[in-house]
Amino acid sequence: MPRLLGVDIPNNKPTVISLRYLYGIGPTLAKELCVKAGIDPRARAGDLREDELARLATLLDKDYVVEGQLRRQIAQNVTRLKDINCYRGIRHRRGLPVRGQRTRTNARTRKGPRKTVAGKKGVKDLR
Repeated sequence: MPRLLGVDIPNNKPTVISLRYLYGIGPTLAKELCVKAGIDPRARAGDLREDELARLATLLDKDYVVEGQLRRQIAQNVTRLKDINCYRGIRHRRGLPVRGQRTRTNARTRKGPRKTVAGKKGVKDLR
């Protein structure tokens, strides 16, 4: 398995698909990288030579923010929002949806599994 930026990319898939295993690289960027590095996008990632892998690695280091650096940047952005107490930061802190979605129903991804609260069971009047 070839390694790029500390990530093993699959051998048996085309290069353009294998590059997507890196955090921050999607379909468009993967095609763009193949063109810039002069690599056939349909060639298998396991068939890449060392110089081609080196070209990809230097391109990624020089021109793009991917993997650990991107994760750190995103974490810092969220931390900044929390620190300045803006609306989005408060939503992040509380674990609620940040981008205006409804919370009365749905929102289970952010809120986690339901925490059922027992309802009142017919409290009788004591006379």
